[in-house]
Amino acid sequence: MESRSFRFDRFWLDTDNRQLRQGDVRVDLNARYLDALALLVREAGRLVTKDRFLEEVWRGVPVTDEALTQCIKTLRRALGDDAANPRFIETIPKHGYRFIAAVEPAGNQAAIAPAAGTLPGQDLRRFLLLGGAGTIGAGVAGLIGGLFYGFAGAAQPLGTGMGAASVLLVLLWLTMMAALMGGAGVSFGIAAAGFATARHWIIAGGAAGGLIVGGAVKLIGLDAFNLLLGQSPGNITGASEGALLGGGVGVGAWLASRAMVSLRRAIAVAALAAGAAGVLITLAGGRLMGGSLELLSRSFSDSRLRLDRIGALLGETGFGPVSQIVTGGLEGALFGGCIVGAMLLAKRGLDPRPAASG
Repeated sequence: MESRSFRFDRFWLDTDNRQLRQGDVRVDLNARYLDALALLVREAGRLVTKDRFLEEVWRGVPVTDEALTQCIKTLRRALGDDAANPRFIETIPKHGYRFIAAVEPAGNQAAIAPAAGTLPGQDLRRFLLLGGAGTIGAGVAGLIGGLFYGFAGAAQPLGTGMGAASVLLVLLWLTMMAALMGGAGVSFGIAAAGFATARHWIIAGGAAGGLIVGGAVKLIGLDAFNLLLGQSPGNITGASEGALLGGGVGVGAWLASRAMVSLRRAIAVAALAAGAAGVLITLAGGRLMGGSLELLSRSFSDSRLRLDRIGALLGETGFGPVSQIVTGGLEGALFGGCIVGAMLLAKRGLDPRPAASG
């Protein structure tokens, strides 16, 4: 007897009961679009022509090509697919469409759903690879930001005992370490949200990861200053900044997944969301990397670090509020864009197109 239920990726399609589910969550589709998905899934790996859609889905009712295009667009949105880099529905220009994900017949939902509380090996591998990719992306952001602050700091008169190269290397190391630690928290938080069925958990995952890492880094950092120098600089970047920036990155990742856009546009969306979070942090009195470096330099009288050149570019005397807002927005945009871009690239590597069958 031919199977009337199918499993692909995290989805379960039951054609008898006419429903599509992602885990335990029902995905709403109208009857016509559900028929189109069922046709594609039954013919997985094979071309489904426009004529077949018209015959088997619209059943001879005259429709324009735009109706089929809108149908496929809606199905991609429901599946979280990307037309530019498809994981499920591939466009065959001027001919039709092909379902390219691996499909398994399933007798019932219990047979294909993991038991509650289990952690499938495939999901664990996905979690580790996506979190690791995001951390690497954050490291790239830290490298770029470290070079920016390093060259700005090295351009100041330093007196004796420290050269410009040393200033550049120290600031590069500090910025990269901060970005890697913060990026690991945010990236693994977002990756952990993949175990949930609802996409909006991406935002909560990013915020929670940023909160935990930001709080821990601030606590350890202040204790280290008190232990080694007998005083602490005060309000450096901490839990609240980490939560807001992590949530901004999560919003960017969520919007990018919903918009079904190209990689370049997805990175731009994430950069805008995280950049807005960076601006909000500074407007609320918080500090990101630039503000924290300036605070450190002002808290210790013997410090030779100054970021006045950045302020001068923005018409300020010293590294003032405008400088903090601008650099906060740029830091957030760079951080979010690099993390989401790296995670999307890793995700596409995890979901390769299956080889076409003969």
